Parts: sequence; C-alpha cells; structure tokens
Amino acid sequence: MSFDSLISETRETLKQVLPDDIEVTDIELEGPHIVLYTKQLDAFLSGGDLLRQVAQRLRRRVLVRSDPATLIDPKEAEKQIRELIPPEAEINQLFFEPETGEVTIEAANPGAAIGRGGAVLNDLKRRIGWIPTVVRTPPIPSKTVEEVRIHLRNSFDDRRSFLKKVGIRIARDPLPEKLWARNTALGGYREVGRSAHLLTTQNSKILIDCGIDPGSDRTPYFNAPELLPLDSLDAVVVTHAHLDHCGLVPVLLKYGYKGPIYSTAPTRDLMTLMLLDAIKVVNQEARKGLYDSSHVRDLVTRTVPLRWGETTDIAPDVRLTLHNAGHILGSSICHFHLGEGDHNLAYSGDIKFERSWLFNPATNRFPRLETLVLESTYGGYRDVQPSRQQATDDFSALTTKVVGRGGKLIVPVFAVGRSQEVMLVLEERMREGKIPKVPVYLDGMIFEATAIHTAYPEFLNSQLRTQIFQQGDNPFLSDIFHRVDSQTMRMGILDSKEPCIILATSGMMSGGPVMEYFRAWAPDEKNGLLFVGYQAEGTFGRRLQRGLSEATFLDGPRQVGVPVRLTIATIEGFSGHSDRVQLMNYVASLDPRPQRIILNHGEESKAVDLAGSLHKRFNLDSRAPFNLEAVRLL
Repeated sequence: MSFDSLISETRETLKQVLPDDIEVTDIELEGPHIVLYTKQLDAFLSGGDLLRQVAQRLRRRVLVRSDPATLIDPKEAEKQIRELIPPEAEINQLFFEPETGEVTIEAANPGAAIGRGGAVLNDLKRRIGWIPTVVRTPPIPSKTVEEVRIHLRNSFDDRRSFLKKVGIRIARDPLPEKLWARNTALGGYREVGRSAHLLTTQNSKILIDCGIDPGSDRTPYFNAPELLPLDSLDAVVVTHAHLDHCGLVPVLLKYGYKGPIYSTAPTRDLMTLMLLDAIKVVNQEARKGLYDSSHVRDLVTRTVPLRWGETTDIAPDVRLTLHNAGHILGSSICHFHLGEGDHNLAYSGDIKFERSWLFNPATNRFPRLETLVLESTYGGYRDVQPSRQQATDDFSALTTKVVGRGGKLIVPVFAVGRSQEVMLVLEERMREGKIPKVPVYLDGMIFEATAIHTAYPEFLNSQLRTQIFQQGDNPFLSDIFHRVDSQTMRMGILDSKEPCIILATSGMMSGGPVMEYFRAWAPDEKNGLLFVGYQAEGTFGRRLQRGLSEATFLDGPRQVGVPVRLTIATIEGFSGHSDRVQLMNYVASLDPRPQRIILNHGEESKAVDLAGSLHKRFNLDSRAPFNLEAVRLL
C-alpha cells in the first residue's frame, strides 16, 4: 500500500469508527506507526476501545497524541504533575517533548506515580493535555542510559524526519507476483563469530545481526552481491548486544545504510556501551578503527526500540515480533511473519532454555513457525553443561580454595550477562558464609553494564525484580563490590598482597584490563584463573584452556615471556548458551514445531552433529549451511 493510499484508508477508517465529537487534526507516519493528532485526547482514550478498533482495521500500530495547540505551558504542566503525583513516587526528572506532546516522568517508585489502575496518569492527561509516561529511576545511575536519553531528545527533529521516511518506505506497494523468500548466510555459519543473516523476498531485504569475529579480523561478507547496495536494505534487526552480533552495525551506517535498526531498548543501550568501548580499545592499541563515535550516535538516532511481544511492520511484506531469548539483558528471538501468513520464521540469536539467575527461559511458543534458524554453540554430542546449582557449587569450591591459600582469582567475563550472574552468586555465597568474604573488584565496563540492568527491571526474571524493587534488597549494591575506576586503583590492586577476586573484561581475553591482572599474577601458582564463558577459536582464552605454558607480552620494543603457573579452570554452567540437552529440549518443546531448522553459530563439527540429531529425532529438514549459501524458504 502506498503512502497516499494508507493515509486515505486511515481517514476512511476514522470516519467509520470515531464518533462525531472526536476530530483528528493530523495524521503522520513514524516508522512502523501511524500517529493521530487530536484536540479531544481524553475523549479518544477513554472512549472504550476506539484505538484498538482503528489499529485492528488498519492492521498497524496506531499512536494518539494531543494536538500541539491543546498543550499547556511545560512549566505549568510540571507544577501540576508535582502536585498530583504523591511524594512517595520520588520524582527525579521530567522531560517534555513538545513535538510529540509527551512528558517522561522519571520516578523511583513508578507504581505510585501511575496510581491504581492508571488513575493518576489518566487524571494528568485530562489536566495538562500532555501524554505522561513513567520510567523507573535506575537504582544505580547509568551514564549510558542518561546519555542515550539526552541524545534522543537533542536529535528529535532529525529522528522524526527519519522515521517519517521509514514509514513511507514501509507503506510502498509490494510487487504483485507470488511471494518468495530465502535466507543467505553472510557470517557465523559453521563458525562462532561475525553473525549475519540476510532475509530476502522479492519486495524487501532485512539483515539480522552484523558482528565481529572475536578471534580474527574477519568480517561478514559485505561484498556479497545480495547485500549491495547497503541502502537497498529495508531494516537491520539486532538480536542482542554482544559484539559478535552487533559489532559492525556502525560500519553499515558509515558505508551507506540509511534505514532503521530494530532491537529492544536495553539492547540499544548496551550496544551503545559496547561499541563506544570498542572504539576506546582500538585507540589505546593505536589501531585504525572501522567506525567512530559519530556512527554510534547515528545508530542511536536510527534505532526503533520494540518491546517483547510487540508486532510491527518493518517492510511491505514483513512483520517483526521480538521474544525473550534468555541469553543477556534484552536479548531476543526475532520472529518474522512474511506476506499474508505465507511463511513464518524465527532467528534464535543466542538462547538459554533454562531459568538463570537473571532471566526467564527462552520463549518456545509462537503463533506460527515454519522455519527456525538456531544457534549450535554447544550443539556437539558431548556438550552437556552442569546445572546452575552444580556450577555455583563448583565456583564456590574453587574460590574458597584459591582465596584460602592467599591467592587472587581472576574471572574473565563479558561485561554483559556473565558478569551480573557471577556477581549474584558471589553476593549470595559470601552473605551466607559459604565463600570467604574478600573484596570483589569490577574492572572494565561491568559496573556500567550492571547499572543498565537495573534501568530495565521488566527484562529480568520475576524473582530478581521482586528482590530489588519490592523487598528493597539490591544484591548489585553489596559492599563486597568495588568499581575499579582508575589506573591508580588498578595498580594498587596489582601490588596488593591480600587475596581478592577480580571480574574483568574481556571475556575471551582478547584484550582489556583482564590482561594486566593475568600478566602480573600468572607466574604465581597460588592464584587462579576461572573461565565462565565460551572461548572462541583463535582467542587467547582458548589457548590457555588448551594448556599454554608461557604467554608473550610486548614490553616496549621487546617481547617478554610470562610463565603460566596459576590454576586454570572452566565452569560451563554459567554459560548464556543452551547446551546440547537444552537445545534438543527446546526443539522438542516448540509450539508449533517448525518444518525446517537451519543451524548457525557453532563450530562446524557441532553444527553438523546437531543437524543430524535433529533430523533423526524429529524427522524434520535440518541443515548446517556454509557461509554464502542461500536456503530457499518459500
């Protein structure tokens, strides 16, 4: 449907649905949304299910805003907001957006600001005309969250113009021929790293993920003819914020992609943190970066955040719904509805089909599902991880052993996901006296990533949400944790003779502050090194797991050998990936079960092994394509 046709259809639908006393003064497109402006906002919103009726008839998401002429002065609006919202809400900040008629209220206690059944907010709407939205004040202030919010406010005009162009592109007429679709492997197939998938129909092209290879300089196949030119892409969808899935999205923007990026809001914020840190690391190592901070700011401007379960049009013949993947904060399974239900497929990204310390298990129920693109990181026959409980006990035993002999324990972690799980385990075990109470130092982006976790409690599991926000017990604020915020502090820790635990990035020991601790403490057999996350082929972490006896470091122009004498251990149970048993159980529990499964994100032997086992057990079409191979879906 063209832009003009969509606007005409919207006007006709409004005539049929709305009573005569409700006038819509303007209609606009903002990305996948139709936006209606009215001078009778309260009547519109309180008029039964008017908005739902309009959305159902148009089969699109519809937003309603006040006509700018009806908005009272922001100063007077703020006065009334503070008078009406009870003090126990603890309002922190107010952000007015005149262009949308919205006011964001940041409060420590959102429930008090909203009121029973939304009573307080509904009263506010009637009084001030502005549409109030309440967000929780993060228990731990996050510089990233704050800067993202400020940037979005400052770039609102550009963003609004951009979203209008996106909306017009989505509304274009599809070709009349019968729908076809295919998935092209552009990276991450029969390997771990540089994940990239291209979903193509005759009407649209959508890139799912665009990541780095942590063990090399390889990139996705940007020169594949199907991908070019980059501006022919309708959308980029990011499953989660680990760099092997999002690390090269800014490169797309640098070299010509002008469209939207879809993800959850926490993925957007974590992605911003990770990408800016990657720039910092490249600069510290005097290497030439593939992008700069301007491209990351552009990424924030172009990201369209979606909630789990929210279905939205992203192309003339494609609808997207994100679902919980259970891997890290905001990680999503991306479900695509093609055409008029002609085909439904999902990209798992990285999934965890088990309740963890942080998250609920990955979603396994979908309205329809014919094809699943599934990760196979631990898909090999022998890839069976210990339970979370066993992993916790093993972690406690090793920690007690190393600390008990006066040593220091280094835990290389990814800033997002494993860091927070290990923090929760350490806090609980030390509080219960099951681990000696020693300082736990957080070095790298861990503290900031943890702050972002507390800014999005709705993405955590229910038990942790209750503990933090209802019981007032935030384990992340325990006095055992100490943020390493300077080189001076780091040097003090390195020189200290007291036992301690270090959580430091990077998780695969491919750089970052963890290398300073390792270099200083590797020769002492009292110390320990514990891996709790996957170590990709080609990384320094993988070499250590295989028994590296001496590590080489640059000391000015010279290379210096450092003997590796500390205890090295791996505990797989903290992994954010599903093991072989969980992957098989996930497929067994899928409702509906797909007809086809495409394996990716796994070493060749593991992907091929899992594909064969899935075919044998479930009698479905399962395969492990090579990079640059295309699979016809429809």
